[in-house]
Amino acid sequence: MTQARGRWRKRSATQAVTLSDVAAAAGVSAQTVSRAIRDPASVSKETGARIERAIAKTGYVRNLFAANLASNRSQTVAAVIPAMNASVFAETLHAFEERLRPHGYQIFVGSSDYHADREEALVRSFLGRRPDGFLLVGTEHTTAARKLLTALPVVETWDLTDRPIDVLVGFSGEAATAELVAHLAERGRRRITFASRQLPGDQRSAERLAGYTQAVTALGAEPRTVEVAAGTVTMDLGVELLDLALARFPDSDAVMFSSDVFAAGALLACVRRGIDVPGRLAITGFGDFELARHLVPALTTVAVPQTRIGELAADLLLDRIHGRSVAEPVRDVGYRIEIRASS
Repeated sequence: MTQARGRWRKRSATQAVTLSDVAAAAGVSAQTVSRAIRDPASVSKETGARIERAIAKTGYVRNLFAANLASNRSQTVAAVIPAMNASVFAETLHAFEERLRPHGYQIFVGSSDYHADREEALVRSFLGRRPDGFLLVGTEHTTAARKLLTALPVVETWDLTDRPIDVLVGFSGEAATAELVAHLAERGRRRITFASRQLPGDQRSAERLAGYTQAVTALGAEPRTVEVAAGTVTMDLGVELLDLALARFPDSDAVMFSSDVFAAGALLACVRRGIDVPGRLAITGFGDFELARHLVPALTTVAVPQTRIGELAADLLLDRIHGRSVAEPVRDVGYRIEIRASS
């Protein structure tokens, strides 16, 4: 596109649309267009909308390579999560991306599949794309990955540690599970079985198991656990875990599942089989997924502020990227025990 006699007109196919063309079409300066593209929140909504219409009209495509060289920023953030098919992480990522978008940032995502060496490989690969920062789920990383990540802003999420790489937003899964045990004990349950999938590298599941074990031992009872070491998080696997629990500990009066998905599969199986929940068997989950409150009976579980984790992680990372001081680098967002009819 080009400008002639104060009017914007279409360029030939061999000519690239420039920032000045967009500025002329929007009726603003080229500096304003540049600022709006770099940081949409820095201009008014009306000006931003005008510039967006001008970009669409002119077909302008930003030269990111040149922009990155000029600003020494890529306007991208890398995120490494344990699994793509886990909705809890998807909700956190969505909130994270929504918070970053008004500031002109995009995210690219990789999955470690709960393997620390794969996380390290992703970190190395993503660093080659020069992101301005990283989001990680978890606080356990290889020594090499930690060393690589000290070179730029990093926010770790979902867990707590006294050794964060940079800034951290999380909660204690161990404390949450222990509190859930206390709730069941208050309801008179003493033969509580914990059912989970324990994969190497799944720190969150290991913490929940540790919280259960400590709390049950404190009650003077023997820990009862069943677990699988493979498989995806599905309701079918929840049924398998229920069968393991009842076969190994037939007198169980409660089964705590490490995920709402497992708990939902088990609870529905109990309904089909005529097992009274919670009369014969109390069932609890972890996560407070949407389906938890729609089950009959509704599922007692641990509610995790998934959206808040993503929003706060984005805020802290933006502060670090822009060199602003962070008064509280570690944020414990807590959890909530949702007591419903299944217990």
